[in-house]
Amino acid sequence: MNKPLVGALFAVLLLGAGTAPAVAATSHDAAAPTAKVAAPQAVKAKAVNFAGTVALSNCSGSVVRTAASLPSDPALVLSNGHCMETGFPGPGEVVVNRSSTRSFTLLNSAGTGVGTLRASKIAYGTMTDTDISLYQLTRTYAQIESTYGIKALELNAAHPVQGTAITVVSGYWKRTYSCNVDGFVYRLKEGEWTWKDSVRYTSACQTIGGTSGSPVIDNATGKVVAVNNTGNEDGQQCTDNNPCEVDESGNVTVRQGINYAQETYGIVPCIGTASRIDLNRAGCTLPKP
Repeated sequence: MNKPLVGALFAVLLLGAGTAPAVAATSHDAAAPTAKVAAPQAVKAKAVNFAGTVALSNCSGSVVRTAASLPSDPALVLSNGHCMETGFPGPGEVVVNRSSTRSFTLLNSAGTGVGTLRASKIAYGTMTDTDISLYQLTRTYAQIESTYGIKALELNAAHPVQGTAITVVSGYWKRTYSCNVDGFVYRLKEGEWTWKDSVRYTSACQTIGGTSGSPVIDNATGKVVAVNNTGNEDGQQCTDNNPCEVDESGNVTVRQGINYAQETYGIVPCIGTASRIDLNRAGCTLPKP
């Protein structure tokens, strides 16, 4: 995982080391699910900025909404399940409506912190099938926009498309990574955890520790299509910090230096009135407790 930073790792990253190494030779080539391929895009990554992203104490995140969210709804912050202050949830564990007072530094378009947002609860969090956390805030979307002039990022309701130009925006590092969606992984396995239909980046997105939870933004639409969460650091197979790809036939592929994200379109059907996470809503397939 592009996991939270502690101790020596933090010092190494501050010195600029620890970026993902170059791509190494792989084993059996994991077949990606059939998907549309995006037409070449002329949109430049510079169109994407930091507005709406947040810095956590150990990770990155973003204030997000759906197309149906109302200005009066409590705002939501999206990050990774492994970024929760409660620790890594185990396989099969799902956190719902757990009280939290966690704070987030809201960034403007230039990456400058303009204020502090606070959670009222962890609305949802898991590392099963996906790696996401959703915090409900004490302020509404309208209050945040009125106070800071910053709008939430919209979650795309459609599956991402292979070849799409994307930008990973890290509020923690105030740094962006630009590349393309290389393809999709049937199963991405890392240590105890397995994630379904993950996004694989092309090699240009060499994300590092602290970028966990960063929104992955479609350059053409400005919408969030995934949340950055991991990468294979050392070329090991299916170990912590070294996820492996597993295809539908069970073949395993290791891609050292390649990084991954978890799709977010599946979150959209689960967000109901007043930003409530309703796992029984039509179309919601997020894991239940």
